[in-house]
Amino acid sequence: MKKKVMNKKKTKLTIYIVLRVIVVATMIREIFLQDWHSVFMCILTLILFLIPSIIKKRLMIQFPTLLESIVVLFIFSAEILGEIHNFYGLFPYWDTMLHTINGFLCAAIGFSLIDILNRSEEFYIKMSPLFVALVAFCFSMTIGVLWEFFEFSADRYLKTDMQKDRIVQVVSTVELEPEGKNIPVVIRNIKYTEIYSGNDENNLTKTVIKGGYLDIGIIDTMKDLIVNFIGAVVFSIFGLLYIKNRDKYKFAAKFIPIMYKEKT
Repeated sequence: MKKKVMNKKKTKLTIYIVLRVIVVATMIREIFLQDWHSVFMCILTLILFLIPSIIKKRLMIQFPTLLESIVVLFIFSAEILGEIHNFYGLFPYWDTMLHTINGFLCAAIGFSLIDILNRSEEFYIKMSPLFVALVAFCFSMTIGVLWEFFEFSADRYLKTDMQKDRIVQVVSTVELEPEGKNIPVVIRNIKYTEIYSGNDENNLTKTVIKGGYLDIGIIDTMKDLIVNFIGAVVFSIFGLLYIKNRDKYKFAAKFIPIMYKEKT
């Protein structure tokens, strides 16, 4: 048993070391390229890697080895691979995968917070397994919504494109209804759109969008929330089964943080 625990710790330590080396090497490269946004993302990634340790020291909550490894790999995949190396652009489902995992992980964390209270002798109200699973689901969805708020704010005020735009061929809008009625006008089979921009009416810049109309992020936002929902539902079901029979569904414990004083 001790050997198994030691092997898990060695694996976790190896993952940390390898990922930190890659992040530092990437940061040095971006410094030479003077890409300060990417440098900031590398620094942010190194800080985020410390979250499990900070939670353990401050809140006395221990992340299981598997969960902690997934968390740091998730951070690396989102910030270094996704943002700096453009995996979001290279792989169409990269963002979808990460948001699904995020929904699953956040549900696990939300579940653990309530389960810890539920099992505490100092907490006098005992909640039903269904209620605990529901809270885990709501916690995950709340984190997902707050993240979309962050993406929208960054796009709105910092002029980023975190809510990735999509090319669509159909638009349904009441804005084009000639009499101002609440009746949507549907435009289908859009081949291209032209955008004219500039301060001088006589010297405008024309941008042509081939293949359709540029949707400004709503599809990406809703897709992210839907897959977050799926991840949250999946873990909430696992959590519900785990509470009802902790021995039979103990694999779920690999994703649930516990109080540091408890045995892992």
